[in-house]
Amino acid sequence: MKKIKLIIAAAALLGLASSSAVFADGFAPGEGMYVGAFAGQGFGIAAPKVTTLGNLESTTNRGESDHPGGTWQSDDGGLGLEGFEGGGWIGYGYKMGGLYAGLEGEVAASDVKFKVSGTAVELTDGDLITSVEAEKKWTSGMFGRLGYYVNPDTLLSLKGGVLVSKFEVTTAGTNQNFTEDYYGGGPAFGASLTSRLTDVDPNLSVRIGAVYTDFLTASVFGIGTNKGSMGRSAGTVAGDPQGHDSEISGSALSARIGLQYSFFDVNSLF
Repeated sequence: MKKIKLIIAAAALLGLASSSAVFADGFAPGEGMYVGAFAGQGFGIAAPKVTTLGNLESTTNRGESDHPGGTWQSDDGGLGLEGFEGGGWIGYGYKMGGLYAGLEGEVAASDVKFKVSGTAVELTDGDLITSVEAEKKWTSGMFGRLGYYVNPDTLLSLKGGVLVSKFEVTTAGTNQNFTEDYYGGGPAFGASLTSRLTDVDPNLSVRIGAVYTDFLTASVFGIGTNKGSMGRSAGTVAGDPQGHDSEISGSALSARIGLQYSFFDVNSLF
């Protein structure tokens, strides 16, 4: 009976020692369920294009003055965006020897913005837009991740997915000002290096990386009360110019640094 008790006690001590060793080792960077927070700088390019109709001639436009209409767009590749970004990650990752695979979601708030002024855009006769300012309010999306463990404490990973952003656009004009929200999204790709802070906590890691987003080309259906329909109203030979045909394309790059903490592995349930 004493031998049985000694065996049980030895097994319990061995199990406790094993558990302590696992806790001491902690999770590899990105392994298991993790959460994190980051801060960084956002950059980007926005390339707007606005096409409007003009009067054909004043005799067909009820006595209103002529304006030529035409196309306005930014030159030299677009307009620069820059500002602060901060947000968080949540994800789950698998360590498979030296390889890594996982899923991750992120959300970030920002004050990344641009403003263009000095060149008036004439939407209809006498209705001019003199400046446009756009600010990216937040970004959110999902990614798949693949990586390689450079060593037991360092993970180099790539990720790909989709990000969606909300932009607040303010236009100032000769008649009135408008503020409207627009949503843009597109494919996003990123790379990061995650290193475990063993001396602080075996489950805590520092992560640096960058994410690039292509917002593709989106149609702008309304600028204030001017709707995105190119045509002329009835009532005269040529009619009055109505609406506009506008679009915006762009891309964004976000560089960030943050902390990440792993706290749960589903394998522990089995």
